[in-house]
Order: sequence, then structure tokens, then C-alpha cells
Amino acid sequence: MAQPFASDNLKKALALLFLTALLVVMLFPFGIVTINAIKTPQEYASDGPLSLPGGIYTQGLRDFWERVDFTNKLVNSTVISVTVAVAGIGLALLNAFALGIGRVRGRVWFLIFFLMANTLPQEALAYPLYYFAKYLGLYNTRLSVIIVFSVIQSAFGTYLLTSVFSTFPREILEAARIDGASKFQLLTRIVAPISRPTLSVLFVFFFIWTWNEFFLPMILLVSTSNQTVPLAIAVLQGQHNMDATTSSASALLGILPCIVFFLLFQRTLTRGITAGSVK
Repeated sequence: MAQPFASDNLKKALALLFLTALLVVMLFPFGIVTINAIKTPQEYASDGPLSLPGGIYTQGLRDFWERVDFTNKLVNSTVISVTVAVAGIGLALLNAFALGIGRVRGRVWFLIFFLMANTLPQEALAYPLYYFAKYLGLYNTRLSVIIVFSVIQSAFGTYLLTSVFSTFPREILEAARIDGASKFQLLTRIVAPISRPTLSVLFVFFFIWTWNEFFLPMILLVSTSNQTVPLAIAVLQGQHNMDATTSSASALLGILPCIVFFLLFQRTLTRGITAGSVK
């Protein structure tokens, strides 16, 4: 019995070693950016990007913050990302309830449509969305980006939730119908609460995906007062000659809010994935 036990311990040790090495590889770029963001330009020029700073230099962070009015960009990205996450989940929940629970006629073709919408490149959407926003008077407004990405994200959410709802216990639904529950009550009091872990995972994904979007916001948002964090970083680097410290500071400030959001909702994400695997 000692031989299988030793073999299991060796497998666990190798798996832990592999995961640790993978973690180091993934965190290495972030560590380099952080080190160079708090390093003086002189230290970067003389010692290179891999050297440790002699102290904490925050002037690069302050310069970038003031140049792009980062507070405004942070508010724009947060408002757009949170609104898209909530609206995308709402649309996906309604669509999936009709397709997965209601079993509407032609549901397979609807699912194919949503699956194709997920694979459609954004470059193909740029031209019609630009003129659509112009026609409705929504061009250069945050609302235009919110509407576009709410629909885009809900396509993925609909496809995922429909597969989940199709395996929903029919006995629970039939018992609720016998008790007199309407379709709206089925959705809000039974289906949505039970599916909360999956909805939480979608909320985290939708937020991060929307936060990192660049191409369509670049087309739909032209004024600096409406731009998001990724746009501000790209525009500043294209308009001004920045030293390595300020460039690293811009990269750090651009990704830091996403990391903070992920850490705050890490337990929610873990619970959602675990619940989905158990189910």
C-alpha cells in the first residue's frame, strides 16, 4: 500500500510544481510592469527593465493620471462595464428562459443564430454600427457602446444559459405551475435564484470583457470626455512621447482595476464554476 501512496504524493508534487511555474510565468509580465512603473527614468536607462528600483517613484503615475484625466476614464469604463454586464445578463436570461424553459418552436435555429453571433468579427460590425449610431443620434455617447455590447455579450450568455436551462428539473417547474405561478414568477422566483452561480460567473466575464474592449469603442467614442481606459492609454501613447516609466504606469493603471474587480469577485467566480461542475 505504500507504493501507490508515494506515487500519489509524487503526482501531487509535480502538479503543484507545474502550477507554480505557470503562475510565475503569467505574473512575470505584470511584475515587470509594476517594477518599471515605480522606477525613475534614470534608473530604467542605466540599469534596464529587469533591475529593482532604489525607491518608490510615483511621478510617472501622477503624470499619466493628469494627462489623460484618468478619473474621468475610470468612471466611463466602470459605468459602461457594469451596465453592460447587468443588461447583458438580463437579456440573456430572458432569451434563455424562452429557449431553454419555454422550448419555443425553432429553438435550434435561434441557438445557431446566437452561436454565429459569437463568432462574427467586430470588424464586420463597425460599418453598420457607425451609421446606426449616427442615425439614432447616439454617436459619441456611452449609451451607444452600452447598447452594442449588451447585445453582443447577451449572445454568448443566451447560448450558455440555454444549455443550462434545458437540463433544468421539470418537476420543480410543474409543481410551481400547479401552485399557480405565472411565467414571470417562474423566472424571478425559481429559475433565476437557482441559476445565481452561473449568472455571477457571467457578470464577472461580461465586466472584464467589456472593460478590455478597444476596437468598437474607438469607433463610437471620439471625444476624450467619453473615452474608456484602453482608449486613453492608446491615444496618449500615440500623441505624446512618453518615457518608459510613464508607459509602464499607464499599463499598470489600465489593468489594475480589472485585477481588483477579479479579486473582489473571486469567491463568487469559484462558487459559480464549482456549482456548474457539480450540477
